[in-house]
Amino acid sequence: MSVNPDLQGRVFPPTEPYLVGREKIREFARAVYSASPLNTDVAAARAAGYSDLVAPPTFPVVIQEATLQQLLAEPDAGIDFSQVVHGEQRFSYTRPIVAGDELTATLTVSSVKSLGGNSMVTADSSIVDATGAHVVTAISTLVVRGDA
Repeated sequence: MSVNPDLQGRVFPPTEPYLVGREKIREFARAVYSASPLNTDVAAARAAGYSDLVAPPTFPVVIQEATLQQLLAEPDAGIDFSQVVHGEQRFSYTRPIVAGDELTATLTVSSVKSLGGNSMVTADSSIVDATGAHVVTAISTLVVRGDA
């Protein structure tokens, strides 16, 4: 089974809102060995002009995960999760994520390509705050290995 090329351009429904908590930011910061006090110390974040703790730059993967689950569960996608390798991850920010943000993500499949028997699926998760303002887009490229 191969990846359905008709996935390209498909837009999935928005995820349920994700409320960014201080402890989630602190846990993520520890997991990625962040040394920035902006991720762990409210006073330091406020002194730097933020309303609360600032999430590390790769934190959007937490919110993006729900959108990737939608893609992987799509009945006609042709994606066998056991054959998926994460190829690339990028982020395009409008502003940092801070504790207290309520974020919603919408996934668009921007590209489906075949390369050497494998498929490359690029998915953009546009993440907005409770007002609908763009915060960050998380761009993932998944490599789906072809039949061995």
